[in-house]
Amino acid sequence: MNRRLVLAAALSLAASAASANPFAQTIMFDPDTREPLIARPHAATARAPAIPREIVAFQGAYAPGTVVVNTAERRLYLVLADGRAMRYGIGVGRPGFEWAGSPTITRKQEWPDWRPPVQMLQRRPDLPRFMAGGPDNPLGARALYLGSSLYRIHGSNEPHTIGQAVSSGCIRMLNEDVVDLYDRVRVGTRVVVLR
Repeated sequence: MNRRLVLAAALSLAASAASANPFAQTIMFDPDTREPLIARPHAATARAPAIPREIVAFQGAYAPGTVVVNTAERRLYLVLADGRAMRYGIGVGRPGFEWAGSPTITRKQEWPDWRPPVQMLQRRPDLPRFMAGGPDNPLGARALYLGSSLYRIHGSNEPHTIGQAVSSGCIRMLNEDVVDLYDRVRVGTRVVVLR
């Protein structure tokens, strides 16, 4: 019981210090691996759009378990039973990098490494050729690889980009949202990307 009081007091002090200091860091942890999900100043977190993950009514001729990406809405839907879906906010491809299709998830990876594709390196030769997985990696906490394409549904260490058209075609999600989706889908899941 005494340890709980000490822990509660320490958490209270940390919360007070964080609210008093707008540059204090907020760290969220992956529920599975206990790795930090994001370590950014409060100011960056405050700019993150308020697009809550929620169950919504959904109409469409998609089987339960299908992932539907509506790039115009900047929302991803995981189709559930009974006319419902789990809805997530996403970031999508910027102008010139939009696409549509119906791939399947061919691979899932926790804390994926990042190797920018040749096409991206041609546009941005300043990028590193390799980044180990972790909280500063652009692919975030999870990646779902789509068919044989260069595209992925992945987490992001830039939460302020969710709801925006800024990527090179990948579908970005908040790290906590991509962890939730990752746990709900499997390899072979159909993904429908609408333009």
